[in-house]
Amino acid sequence: MAEPYPSSDARTTSTPLTLQIISIVVFTFLAYLSIGIPIAVVPGYVHNNLGFSSVVAGAVISVQYLSTFVTRAMAGRMTDVLGAKKTVQRGLVGCTISGVLLTLAALAQHWPWASLTLMVLSRLALGTAESFCATGSIMWGIGRVGHANNAKVISWNGVCTYTALAVGAPLGVLMENAMGLVSLGVLVTVIGIVGIVLAAPKPDSPIIVGERLPFFSVFTKVLPHGMGLALGSAGFGSLATFVTLYYASRHWPNAALTLSVFGAMFVCSRLLFSNAIRAIGGFRVSIISLLVEALGLFLVWQASEPAVALLGAALTGLGFSLVFPGLGVEAVALVPPASRGAALSAYSVFLDVALGITGPLAGWIATGFSFAAVYLFACLASLLGVALCFVLYQRSRAAVLSPGANVQKGSDGRR
Repeated sequence: MAEPYPSSDARTTSTPLTLQIISIVVFTFLAYLSIGIPIAVVPGYVHNNLGFSSVVAGAVISVQYLSTFVTRAMAGRMTDVLGAKKTVQRGLVGCTISGVLLTLAALAQHWPWASLTLMVLSRLALGTAESFCATGSIMWGIGRVGHANNAKVISWNGVCTYTALAVGAPLGVLMENAMGLVSLGVLVTVIGIVGIVLAAPKPDSPIIVGERLPFFSVFTKVLPHGMGLALGSAGFGSLATFVTLYYASRHWPNAALTLSVFGAMFVCSRLLFSNAIRAIGGFRVSIISLLVEALGLFLVWQASEPAVALLGAALTGLGFSLVFPGLGVEAVALVPPASRGAALSAYSVFLDVALGITGPLAGWIATGFSFAAVYLFACLASLLGVALCFVLYQRSRAAVLSPGANVQKGSDGRR
């Protein structure tokens, strides 16, 4: 089987390599900026302006993740077969459509059901855009700089993701307060168009020829790793979906600041500890990360003042930051090169499932208990993730030490 990407790792620390990666994952930034701009505004708009329940408000946020979940397999196969660039371009078209629908939803505010329907359609288009842009950008970046740099590409992709969310959430709140929800829809539309224009002249990465496993087979291989990712994603989902209503229940100001702090610490962790996966392995990094995340969520749950909640959000971002790449490089190493796009999509499905479930589940917990209790349940989920990652790590070591083991090399070089 031909090597699909350059195997050399010589340029890992060079500035040109980093710039090559950033020039591709910038499309993830644009997609997640489109996600971040309305994320802190939509729950309040649905609940307060349109008059629907908190469960419906959470479900409107979560429908985006449902859409991403449904289209993950399509995105992975499209990347493997048609190419990463075309996948990203289709995602940017989705961003544009989402912006147009969001604008129409805002204009239909006086007709609650019509506005809600348009909002849901906007979220569905945005979920498809997220799936295509995130998967396509990572595989496009890896195709440009080599599979040996996959952890670096995934890490920078995450930096773009959460920088966009950290910038987008407060920006969306400021714009909505100053100019109304219509301005958010117009901005998201413009972002999608700008992305389409920027992507057009860039060269695509080569399409890999080789063994392609059925998606179900790939899915079963990455299932345990995806479960760990899902458990770790509950914290982010809880913050993204209900932090504004949690703050409102405590009569605290500046709820969107928690997402900014979360995003800032997420980015700092990726920049400062991006080599940790190579140094000590993906499983051990994930265990440490999930423990830090659990501590952060515990603080959010117990917070008696906004400063404690902000500290909790910071630790949650710091911990969650390396869960995706830590488990992701271990998961992608389990499949042949020609199926790595499918593996990344299958693995990412669990993030979508977690975020899709978190919205309505958190709404149910908030209704039955309190908004604070949402973060206790998310903390417990992170601790379950720690236990699962420990089991996977022990299984990995046992596989390496067993006689005649023939396992692909993983992130720490032992497999």
